Amino acid sequence: MNNQEIVAKLWNLSNVLRDDGITYHQYVTELTYILFLKMAKETGSEDGIPAEYRWDELRTKSGIDLKHFYRDLLQHLGEDATGRVQEIYAGSSTNIDEPKNLEKIIKSIDGLDWYSAREEGLGNLYEGLLEKNANEKKSGAGQYFTPRVLIDVMVRLIDPQSGELCNDPACGTFGFMIAASEHVRNNTNNLFDLDTDQAEFQIKKAFTGVELVHDTHRLALMNAMLHGIEAPIILGDTLSPDGKNVKGFDVVLTNPPFGTKKGGERATRDDLTFPTSNKQLNFLQHIYRSLKPGGRAAVVLPDNVLFADGDGRRIREDLMDKCNLHTILRLPTGVFYAQGVKTNVLFFERGTTDKGNTKGVWFYDLRTDMPSFGKRTPLTVEHFADFETMYTTEDRAAIDDERLTHFTREEIRAKDDSLDLGLMKVETEVFDFKNFDPAASALEAADLLDEAADLLRSLARDLNTSSEE
Repeated sequence: MNNQEIVAKLWNLSNVLRDDGITYHQYVTELTYILFLKMAKETGSEDGIPAEYRWDELRTKSGIDLKHFYRDLLQHLGEDATGRVQEIYAGSSTNIDEPKNLEKIIKSIDGLDWYSAREEGLGNLYEGLLEKNANEKKSGAGQYFTPRVLIDVMVRLIDPQSGELCNDPACGTFGFMIAASEHVRNNTNNLFDLDTDQAEFQIKKAFTGVELVHDTHRLALMNAMLHGIEAPIILGDTLSPDGKNVKGFDVVLTNPPFGTKKGGERATRDDLTFPTSNKQLNFLQHIYRSLKPGGRAAVVLPDNVLFADGDGRRIREDLMDKCNLHTILRLPTGVFYAQGVKTNVLFFERGTTDKGNTKGVWFYDLRTDMPSFGKRTPLTVEHFADFETMYTTEDRAAIDDERLTHFTREEIRAKDDSLDLGLMKVETEVFDFKNFDPAASALEAADLLDEAADLLRSLARDLNTSSEE
């Protein structure tokens, strides 16, 4: 049994908990509590767990005794344990009310093919669960889960190196930092090419993050642990005063949350020159200020960041002064859980001075004349092949690609510092009956129907939960 099959079996267990009114996201959190104990046993790392609360004790309980024991276990590990165990279980509680359901989950987990799981990597197994959760779009998980293919492209192009400090100030389940760590491991023979101090740095200091949501922070800690990363992951708000100390990085890779602060309030950071109620603009300021001279970043941001007036324009001007904003990738729609969200990846490098670092910006249009992405038309690495070739080519001006355009800093300034540029102009076409592809159109329609069905199911669950409350 491979990890994909194990993930499918684990995910199907969510059906057991429907009668308890547990959402997909709550299910992954519940699963994390239980999986942690099982994985600690499988990896021989139970030292941080008191003997009376380890897996072998949990699996012997049943009925009401199991229910009481499990609640005591969560409370004890969250309050009295130490280190990462305490971090993962801090503030934990269970929504599973029926002992038979809890017992079925424990027995099902115990009966899985853990030898195969270890062979393929427990970290990969856990990431598979997180991705499954994100694909349940109306579970809300998609807001913090960036597609792995996009993460991998950004990591390859930024190319983090051993000895560099890397950070994600809105880390979600820690996907960017895990990919960055794997990139470094692959380029250093799984750290064997490094001396003891260098290898310890990679494990304990190199990859850090900040996450605001407690349950998501818990998933990030588990994900990091299973991938051999022990560096701090802060539970907090980067846009609060605590974020002032999150700086000094060689690399930043991130997909900050979209939207505005609740009630339109501004960030409470007093070190941001242009604090606004727009989260992405505040995160952008934080990111380029958090870089060392020569530090580099790749950041997913929505279209409004490229053209917002007022503080938006001043922030873009400040970015282009302090950094060399050399590349903007216009992403296709449908990449994230909300079908209509239009996003971009900004690639930039902090200058050694704070003025005049951007001389021109290259734009690559991966949005125009692209498929409608969804469950049946997934984003793949092949979609980024031409962009990656362009990015790594020294003489970009010699590239003949209609998706690639360049604007000088003077041309951008003449457009009021708007960066909403680089999209190809598409002429309005008369419907082409001759080349009409009914199969492709059916797939697009099926994706839209799936979206509608997901939304209806989500609304039904919400109404059911509200009525029970």
